[in-house]
Amino acid sequence: QVQLVESGGGLVQPGGSLRLSCAASGSAASIKNMGWARQAPGKQRELVATVPSGGNTNYADSVKGRFTISRDNAKNTMYLQMNSLKPEDTAVYYCYAYAGVVVRVYWGPGTQVTVSS
Repeated sequence: QVQLVESGGGLVQPGGSLRLSCAASGSAASIKNMGWARQAPGKQRELVATVPSGGNTNYADSVKGRFTISRDNAKNTMYLQMNSLKPEDTAVYYCYAYAGVVVRVYWGPGTQVTVSS
């Protein structure tokens, strides 16, 4: 079992920045790929960025050049640096991880990000 907890969300003005964190516990050593997804009101959850255990990061076109995903395996923590935030970035942000001997996906409870003046 893997437990994920996000932090760092909040209210920010357009053009501002936030850094989200996702702390993993439990069988964190079994984690393979990790990433962030978001869900805005009335919309489907969408993938934002992924960081595999080895290899290149990937981003949704809507956040390329503004968001940066990173991972500190020693701390079992993943980050999402969000710059130049726009109102359309407003959503609940979830971290997820693929982990386990029989690989399955785990989700955190989410953290709210609101971009508004």
